[in-house]
Amino acid sequence: MNSTLSSPALLDHFAALSDPRIEDRCLHKLIDIFFIAVCAVICGADGFTDMEEFGKAKLSWLRQFLELPNGIPSHDTFGRVFTRLKPKAFQECFLGWVQSVTETTQNQVVPIDGKKLRRSHNRSDGRRAIELVSAWASANRLVLGQVKVDEKSNEITAVPKLLRLLDLKGCIVTLDALNTQKEIAAEIRQQEADYVLALKANHGKLHKEVEEFFRALREDRTYGFTTSTHETVDGEHGRIEERKYWQVNVPDWLEGKSEWRDLASLGMVEATREIKGKKTVEQRYYLSSLEVDAKRLAEAVRGHWGIENSQHWILDVVFREDDSRIRVGHAAENVGVIRRIALNLLQQERTVKRGVKTKRMKAALDEGYLLNVLNI
Repeated sequence: MNSTLSSPALLDHFAALSDPRIEDRCLHKLIDIFFIAVCAVICGADGFTDMEEFGKAKLSWLRQFLELPNGIPSHDTFGRVFTRLKPKAFQECFLGWVQSVTETTQNQVVPIDGKKLRRSHNRSDGRRAIELVSAWASANRLVLGQVKVDEKSNEITAVPKLLRLLDLKGCIVTLDALNTQKEIAAEIRQQEADYVLALKANHGKLHKEVEEFFRALREDRTYGFTTSTHETVDGEHGRIEERKYWQVNVPDWLEGKSEWRDLASLGMVEATREIKGKKTVEQRYYLSSLEVDAKRLAEAVRGHWGIENSQHWILDVVFREDDSRIRVGHAAENVGVIRRIALNLLQQERTVKRGVKTKRMKAALDEGYLLNVLNI
């Protein structure tokens, strides 16, 4: 390494990656390829050609950290490497790095949700678009980890795999209705974490019982339960949204109560939205291992939306993930990890009070700022 500046700590966590290429034919070191790719994506690169052009433009700057014995790799080299790189090993390095830069805080909300890379499908060989299930730390604004959904399966089988990779002790894990499963609730409690699970009509009888129970509770047709309520009101640009939260301890007669590990409370949110005089009302229901505290429930429910607003939306709109046609071999999954590394670094850089899009532009223009981003 030809370093005049301290090397970003990121390099240490990925240095042990096994190179998928034949060693005696490699012109470019794997860690160099990885680092150029991360820097390029931070600065706005969408694909392998962009990575090559970024490297050529920043060659002198990159030589402060990298050996680059044969200059900048070609776009074909970037493509071959990320196509062949083993995703499991890459994910393990990613997890180790994330754990080194963040501390799990007590009661932090950790939403888990799936996201398809919509244009990663390949009609010629019948391959469908890949889907990645991610965990998001709402307080730290970090992607904690991700796993790929097996092609012939769905999120339900991927979520337990992701849970086993993470240190979730003391956290509140939130999941959508698809993943409201007894086995997943048990896995969360095994990790000494709490759960807030959305309950919808896919749990037929249970959903109807909870819906009727809250109706009776609100109409004072039942008593003897510990209840808690909380309200919030938000409004901007002609929109007013009022949310009322109810939480109550679980009645003994609830269908299958004992099958949900440590089920302690039921939650309900009634959201009333008014836009230009038109009002809509929606009720949503939840199963939870939390004790009754509606304000805490509200924080968990609101925190779950963070994975959509602060991760999925940014990846689609700012990183243009859904437009990417990277799809050969393991490339889509591996470049997905690169994007999430870039997102984590940009989210954690706090000296510039701007959105991720503006931070990417500034990093591309200002090498000093790019180094700030990398050294988080």
